[in-house]
Order: sequence, then C-alpha cells, then structure tokens
Amino acid sequence: MLAAMLWLAAISLAMAHEEHGEKHGSDIRLSEAQVEAGRFAIAPVGSGEVKQIVSVPGAIVPSGDRIARVAVRLVGTVSELRKRVGETVEAGEVIAVIESREVADAKSDYLGARLLFELQQTLFHRSKTLFEGKILSENDFLRARVTYEDSRVKYEAARQKLFALGLTSQQIEALPQQPGEMLRQQELRAPIAGRVAERRVEIGSLVGREGQESELFIIIDPGVVWGDLAVPPGDLSAVTEGQQIAVVAAAGGERTRATVIAISPQLDRDSRTARVVVSIDNAEGRWRPGAFITAEIPVADARAALVVPASALQTLEGAPAVFVRTPAGFEARKVTISRQDGQTAEITSGLRAGERIATANTFVLKADLGKAAVEHSH
Repeated sequence: MLAAMLWLAAISLAMAHEEHGEKHGSDIRLSEAQVEAGRFAIAPVGSGEVKQIVSVPGAIVPSGDRIARVAVRLVGTVSELRKRVGETVEAGEVIAVIESREVADAKSDYLGARLLFELQQTLFHRSKTLFEGKILSENDFLRARVTYEDSRVKYEAARQKLFALGLTSQQIEALPQQPGEMLRQQELRAPIAGRVAERRVEIGSLVGREGQESELFIIIDPGVVWGDLAVPPGDLSAVTEGQQIAVVAAAGGERTRATVIAISPQLDRDSRTARVVVSIDNAEGRWRPGAFITAEIPVADARAALVVPASALQTLEGAPAVFVRTPAGFEARKVTISRQDGQTAEITSGLRAGERIATANTFVLKADLGKAAVEHSH
C-alpha cells in the first residue's frame, strides 16, 4: 500500500513537470489535486515537547542468545572442514569431520555392549518363561536376571559415553548400519542456523588434547544483535528494561530503534560506568559486530516554541530543510535545529508558528526539487 502511495505521488509530480511544471529556485509548483494525491500530511508548525537526550558510547556485539561455539569433546585430527568464514549454515548441518581413535574405541565398545545386551535380554525373557512354567529353577532364573541387568548397565554406560563425546541419539542408533571404516569419524554439526564468524583450525589440525584447540567454529545468527553501552551512574535512573532508545552508527550516521534488555547491577572498575545491553533488529544485516555506536537516551521532556516531526526534515545542500506549503505548491526552506530526539526536532530559525509544512513523503519532494535543479543547469 505504501509503495503504491509513493508511486502515485511520484507520478503526480512528474505530471506537474509536464503540465504546469515550472520551478523557480526552491519552489515546487503543484495543483491542489496533485498535493492531495501526494499525501504529504500537511500540518501547521507549533510548540511541543522535545526529549532531552544523553548520548552514551557503545559497540555492536553478537546477541548472547544467538551465538554458538562448536567444540570437540574428544582427541582427534580434523579430516574435513565444510564451511568457511562468512558462509551460512543451517541448524544440524555437518560443518566438520574429526577422525579419532577415542571415538572409534567408544563406538566399538558401544556396539559390543549393545549386542551382548540384546542377547542377554533374549535369554532372560526365555528364562522367565521357563521359570513361570516351573521348568527352570529359581536359582537359574535369578542368575539369568543378574546377567541381564549387568549387560544392561554396561550397554547404558557405553551409550552415555557416546553422548559425552558429542554424538546424538540419531547418530548412536545408526551405528549398527555404519561401515567399520567409518567408526573413527565423528561429524560436527551446527547447533544453530547462522553465519560462520570464526574458524580456528585447518585440515590436519590436532584437537582435543590439553594445550590444543577444542573450539573449531563460532556461529552467529545475525538477525538480532546487541548494543553494549557504557552509561554513567548519574544517567542510570533514566534507563529501564523494555525502554525504546535510538542508536546511531558512528560510521555513516545510520539510525535505528533498540530495546533495553539488561542493566548491569555493578559498575565497571576502570570506567566507573554501568553496562547496559540493548537489542537491535538486524534482519537486513546493516549492523555488524565490532562497529562503534552512540545511543541516545531520553532523560526528560522539555517544552519548545517550534517543533517539527523528524519525518518532515530533509537535507538540502548539507543543511536541514522542510517543505512549506504555499499557494502554488511548496517552498523548500532551510531551518536551524536545536534539540532533537529522533522523533521530534526543535526549530530555532527558518519557520514561523502557524506555517504549514509537509510531514510525510518529503523525500519525494526533495527528489523532484533535485530533478528540477539538474534540468535548470542544462
């Protein structure tokens, strides 16, 4: 729906070029019908509230809820690496293969214990039937039961050892069908979907022994990231869990909204600031861990004589500007901004109370003004 509205506005402005469309300086000439079609949400300028903002430094870090460290729990050698840094992985996908005598011994012990358990289970059930039919003595039945229970305990212990080495229930159940030469191999699977942030080994690397690498991969789901902020103690009273704040990228100035999810109960010993963590939606992947940010935390409301919504502002020739409604259409007017909180800006010069301005789809007007400037230069 929004795309259709913007398309209609653009078409209306294009018609203005062709039918009436002469522009002088910062003027954009439009008929009443064309202004209405553009849906520019004309509103008068007046007084309002602007939140006082405290800016605090921070950095983007991976979400602690969406990071996985893939480590080995056995001694072995890396025989396959199926993913490189930056590649995407699915949950459960095989990302590496380890060859290990330890896992081969553990699998062999398990298969032997399983075979013995199944045999003793069959013999026990047969002994039970014979005992109930008074064909087998009680002593022979009790010996059969003890032997069966002993095999069951050994089987379960062998199975638990495989769990401890990192095998899943599905992998353990499939072992009897696995070729003998594959017993020494152990697949490592991604525990979550995401992207490979680090790969710490190469093919042939020894892993698992003391002093050797045991963590092979770090996988991050970048759909949500955290902002790690350092907030002075004096401003902590203005921060609450669940609060919405603005976050600005140090490089490029991109802005987004973030939600406070954690406030540290203690201060950092060196900086004497409190750690505040915010959650940032990163579905489009624009926020990269390691990037520096500034968070804008509102601490109080202040009355201002003239305010405009942030959606009314555009940048023209490096300065903030708004589009003032005139009888002929719009006038692009440069303004001076004092305080702003991401939603509202205080205007100190360039506008008068009661003047009507466009507060929506203003980028369409900016584009139209730029096109007129290009045409005029030719």
